[in-house]
Amino acid sequence: MELKRWNKLSTELKFTNSWWSYKVDKYTLPDGSEGEYHYAFTHGSVFIIPVTAEGKIILVKQYRYLNDRFSLEFPGGGVKSENDHDNQAKKELIEETGFTGELNYAGMFNPYNGVTNEICKVYIARNLKPSSMYKKDNSEDFIIYEFTAREIDKMISENEIYDGMTLASWALVKEKISSIY
Repeated sequence: MELKRWNKLSTELKFTNSWWSYKVDKYTLPDGSEGEYHYAFTHGSVFIIPVTAEGKIILVKQYRYLNDRFSLEFPGGGVKSENDHDNQAKKELIEETGFTGELNYAGMFNPYNGVTNEICKVYIARNLKPSSMYKKDNSEDFIIYEFTAREIDKMISENEIYDGMTLASWALVKEKISSIY
Protein backbone atom coordinates (compact mmCIF):
# COMPACT_ATOMS: atom_id res chain seq x y z
CA MET A 1 0.00 0.00 0.00
CA GLU A 2 1.30 3.43 -0.91
CA LEU A 3 0.74 6.34 1.48
CA LYS A 4 -0.65 9.53 -0.05
CA ARG A 5 -0.15 13.14 0.93
CA TRP A 6 -2.90 15.49 2.02
CA ASN A 7 -3.69 18.51 -0.16
CA LYS A 8 -3.56 21.89 1.62
CA LEU A 9 -6.39 24.22 0.58
CA SER A 10 -5.69 27.24 2.79
CA THR A 11 -3.88 28.52 5.88
CA GLU A 12 -5.34 30.92 8.43
CA LEU A 13 -3.15 32.73 10.97
CA LYS A 14 -4.98 32.82 14.31
CA PHE A 15 -2.31 34.29 16.62
CA THR A 16 1.36 35.21 16.54
CA ASN A 17 4.05 36.26 19.02
CA SER A 18 7.85 36.61 18.92
CA TRP A 19 8.46 32.85 19.00
CA TRP A 20 5.65 31.05 17.19
CA SER A 21 2.33 31.40 15.36
CA TYR A 22 -0.90 29.49 15.78
CA LYS A 23 -2.26 28.43 12.39
CA VAL A 24 -5.16 26.43 11.02
CA ASP A 25 -4.90 24.70 7.65
CA LYS A 26 -7.84 23.39 5.67
CA TYR A 27 -7.02 20.28 3.65
CA THR A 28 -8.46 17.44 1.61
CA LEU A 29 -7.62 13.81 2.21
CA PRO A 30 -6.94 11.38 -0.65
CA ASP A 31 -10.56 10.16 -0.38
CA GLY A 32 -11.81 13.73 -0.99
CA SER A 33 -12.98 14.48 2.54
CA GLU A 34 -11.97 17.81 4.08
CA GLY A 35 -10.59 18.70 7.49
CA GLU A 36 -8.78 21.27 9.62
CA TYR A 37 -5.33 20.96 11.15
CA HIS A 38 -4.37 23.23 14.07
CA TYR A 39 -0.66 23.68 14.77
CA ALA A 40 2.15 25.85 16.09
CA PHE A 41 4.31 27.28 13.31
CA THR A 42 7.93 28.22 14.08
CA HIS A 43 11.02 29.09 12.09
CA GLY A 44 12.82 26.35 13.99
CA SER A 45 15.21 26.04 16.88
CA VAL A 46 18.81 25.18 17.67
CA PHE A 47 20.49 23.14 20.37
CA ILE A 48 24.22 23.22 21.00
CA ILE A 49 26.32 20.58 22.73
CA PRO A 50 29.41 22.44 24.02
CA VAL A 51 32.46 20.24 24.62
CA THR A 52 35.34 21.64 26.70
CA ALA A 53 39.04 21.06 26.00
CA GLU A 54 38.96 18.50 28.84
CA GLY A 55 36.17 16.56 27.12
CA LYS A 56 33.45 17.67 29.52
CA ILE A 57 30.03 18.58 28.17
CA ILE A 58 28.28 21.77 29.26
CA LEU A 59 24.66 21.77 30.36
CA VAL A 60 22.75 24.70 31.80
CA LYS A 61 20.27 24.52 34.65
CA GLN A 62 17.33 26.87 34.43
CA TYR A 63 13.82 27.34 35.76
CA ARG A 64 10.99 26.23 33.46
CA TYR A 65 7.81 28.11 34.27
CA LEU A 66 5.24 25.78 32.66
CA ASN A 67 6.41 22.76 34.67
CA ASP A 68 7.42 24.85 37.69
CA ARG A 69 10.69 23.01 38.04
CA PHE A 70 14.37 23.32 37.27
CA SER A 71 15.78 21.61 34.21
CA LEU A 72 19.26 20.57 33.05
CA GLU A 73 19.49 21.24 29.32
CA PHE A 74 21.87 21.88 26.49
CA PRO A 75 21.97 25.53 25.45
CA GLY A 76 19.40 26.31 22.80
CA GLY A 77 16.57 28.47 21.62
CA GLY A 78 14.21 29.54 18.91
CA VAL A 79 15.18 30.83 15.48
CA LYS A 80 13.66 34.11 14.26
CA SER A 81 13.92 33.43 10.53
CA GLU A 82 13.92 30.13 8.68
CA ASN A 83 17.46 30.31 7.31
CA ASP A 84 19.21 31.61 10.41
CA HIS A 85 20.02 28.44 12.36
CA ASP A 86 23.82 28.83 12.20
CA ASN A 87 23.78 32.43 13.46
CA GLN A 88 21.24 31.65 16.17
CA ALA A 89 23.36 28.73 17.38
CA LYS A 90 26.32 31.10 17.82
CA LYS A 91 24.12 33.60 19.70
CA GLU A 92 22.58 30.97 21.99
CA LEU A 93 26.00 29.53 22.86
CA ILE A 94 27.20 32.98 23.92
CA GLU A 95 23.93 33.95 25.64
CA GLU A 96 23.60 30.81 27.73
CA THR A 97 27.23 29.86 28.43
CA GLY A 98 29.34 32.97 27.79
CA PHE A 99 31.47 31.04 25.27
CA THR A 100 32.13 31.16 21.56
CA GLY A 101 33.30 28.08 19.74
CA GLU A 102 33.71 26.18 16.52
CA LEU A 103 30.25 24.87 15.61
CA ASN A 104 29.74 21.67 13.64
CA TYR A 105 26.29 20.66 12.45
CA ALA A 106 25.33 17.26 13.91
CA GLY A 107 21.77 16.64 12.70
CA MET A 108 18.16 17.70 13.09
CA PHE A 109 14.82 16.49 14.41
CA ASN A 110 11.19 17.54 14.72
CA PRO A 111 10.35 17.74 18.44
CA TYR A 112 6.60 17.10 18.14
CA ASN A 113 5.56 16.47 14.55
CA GLY A 114 1.83 16.21 15.27
CA VAL A 115 1.71 19.67 16.84
CA THR A 116 4.43 21.80 15.21
CA ASN A 117 6.38 22.13 11.98
CA GLU A 118 9.49 23.01 14.02
CA ILE A 119 12.85 21.63 12.97
CA CYS A 120 15.58 21.72 15.61
CA LYS A 121 19.13 21.76 14.25
CA VAL A 122 21.79 20.41 16.59
CA TYR A 123 25.43 21.52 16.71
CA ILE A 124 28.53 20.36 18.54
CA ALA A 125 30.67 23.25 19.81
CA ARG A 126 34.39 22.75 20.41
CA ASN A 127 37.41 25.01 20.99
CA LEU A 128 35.40 27.06 23.46
CA LYS A 129 36.64 30.51 24.42
CA PRO A 130 35.11 33.14 26.72
CA SER A 131 33.16 35.69 24.67
CA SER A 132 33.51 39.45 24.99
CA MET A 133 29.96 39.67 23.57
CA TYR A 134 28.37 37.83 26.52
CA LYS A 135 25.17 39.59 27.56
CA LYS A 136 22.68 37.76 29.72
CA ASP A 137 18.99 37.71 28.72
CA ASN A 138 16.98 39.22 31.61
CA SER A 139 14.25 36.57 31.35
CA GLU A 140 16.68 33.68 31.75
CA ASP A 141 18.85 32.70 34.69
CA PHE A 142 21.37 29.88 34.26
CA ILE A 143 23.80 27.82 36.27
CA ILE A 144 26.45 26.24 34.06
CA TYR A 145 27.62 22.68 34.75
CA GLU A 146 30.21 20.43 33.13
CA PHE A 147 29.66 16.67 32.97
CA THR A 148 31.26 13.64 31.39
CA ALA A 149 29.25 11.72 28.80
CA ARG A 150 28.83 8.87 31.30
CA GLU A 151 27.46 11.27 33.90
CA ILE A 152 24.94 12.56 31.35
CA ASP A 153 23.85 9.00 30.52
CA LYS A 154 23.40 8.28 34.25
CA MET A 155 21.37 11.47 34.81
CA ILE A 156 19.15 10.56 31.87
CA SER A 157 18.56 7.03 33.19
CA GLU A 158 17.71 8.48 36.62
CA ASN A 159 15.34 11.05 35.06
CA GLU A 160 17.43 13.98 36.30
CA ILE A 161 17.59 15.17 32.69
CA TYR A 162 14.04 15.11 31.37
CA ASP A 163 13.88 17.85 28.72
CA GLY A 164 12.82 16.27 25.42
CA MET A 165 14.91 18.57 23.23
CA THR A 166 18.00 17.74 25.29
CA LEU A 167 17.26 14.00 25.12
CA ALA A 168 16.79 14.10 21.34
CA SER A 169 19.94 16.20 20.87
CA TRP A 170 21.96 13.77 22.99
CA ALA A 171 20.68 10.84 20.92
CA LEU A 172 21.94 12.62 17.77
CA VAL A 173 25.41 13.51 19.05
CA LYS A 174 26.33 10.76 21.49
CA GLU A 175 28.02 8.53 18.91
CA LYS A 176 29.64 11.53 17.20
CA ILE A 177 31.43 12.47 20.41
CA SER A 178 32.05 8.93 21.64
CA SER A 179 35.78 9.62 21.60
CA ILE A 180 35.34 11.61 24.81
CA TYR A 181 33.83 8.70 26.76
